[in-house]
Amino acid sequence: MLTSSGLLIAALLLGYQTLAQTPPRQPTPNDTLKSPKVLTDNRVAIQLYAPKASEVTVVGDFMTAMKPLNLTKDANGVWSVTVGPLKPDYYTYTLTVDGVRTMDPKNPVIKQGMSSLENVMALPGAETVFQDNRPVPHGELRQVWYQSNTLGMARRMHVYTPPGYEKGTTKYPVFYLLHGGGDDDSGWPTVGRAGFILDNLLAAGQAKPMIVVMPNGSMPLPPSSGMPNPAAMQQMRALFADELLKEIMPYVEKTYRTQTNRENRAIAGLSMGGFQTLDVALSRPELFNYVGVFSSGFFGATIDEAETKYASALNDPGFNKNKKLFWIEIGKDDFVMDANKKTMALLDKHQIKYQYKETAGGHTWTNWRQYLNEYVPLLFR
Repeated sequence: MLTSSGLLIAALLLGYQTLAQTPPRQPTPNDTLKSPKVLTDNRVAIQLYAPKASEVTVVGDFMTAMKPLNLTKDANGVWSVTVGPLKPDYYTYTLTVDGVRTMDPKNPVIKQGMSSLENVMALPGAETVFQDNRPVPHGELRQVWYQSNTLGMARRMHVYTPPGYEKGTTKYPVFYLLHGGGDDDSGWPTVGRAGFILDNLLAAGQAKPMIVVMPNGSMPLPPSSGMPNPAAMQQMRALFADELLKEIMPYVEKTYRTQTNRENRAIAGLSMGGFQTLDVALSRPELFNYVGVFSSGFFGATIDEAETKYASALNDPGFNKNKKLFWIEIGKDDFVMDANKKTMALLDKHQIKYQYKETAGGHTWTNWRQYLNEYVPLLFR
């Protein structure tokens, strides 16, 4: 009978014998492949090792038209395409292999959405300094879970607190920052670079210290509604307003050291979040002195409903007095420009004062990060 030590030796010998019989792994081009690969002329090579694939394409927000680009396969099974030259910035992209959307396995940096993922690539340069991770004091960016009675489920938001918050007793103004459709509360902290933008502005003395709350504005679709329709969208808009006013704001004001008057509250959002911002700002005008609308407006038929729904605020002669800033910004090529213009026409009709800025570009994070960088220094002055 073998002793325990004998059994151990036998097992080790068997393992060594098995390893000896296993053929060595053959190296492949994937071992040294880099993707994305930034070239010297601000072009970027996107590459994928897929020797058995028959078609690989890529789409990204670095493209002016969203028609997929074809990658070319070489003799070693490496597919590649070179894009650019590009302006230094942060860009998202996704690959499709034989009809199946997939991630770039060589790039671990991703942006999460409600039902999809995208890779993120950085092309550094002078233009990205405002959003880069620089050697400055950093605030804390936290994932915060809370129980929502409005939705009957646990919900998550991201909360930024400025450098020094943990060691102090100061109460801070609060900025509620809303994402767009298809995203969740991770949009602004990741591809939106919100934490780094705030850090850099604060370090340069260009912004007031503040708490920034980035909630999940994507509401559960009503079970009986199927695809989003006007009635479902209206219900979801009402749900978000309840979620913000009844759940998120009370939680934030109870949990964090905040200044709880309208002079020290701001709200802004992009696209869907801009629509939500307009809805809250005009439904409850007493809550926020600072309002920002990025690449948005009253979409579709809602522009016809808005004049009736928000009549109280639109016809209130004191509305302008209680708004320190009403900021609207959009790219000239943005596909929601028509809704944006109709919204401004409604505000003009009722003599609601706002500041408007039109930039180059369209409906992209490239613009929204710039807009955040311009909006934050205007707050709580």
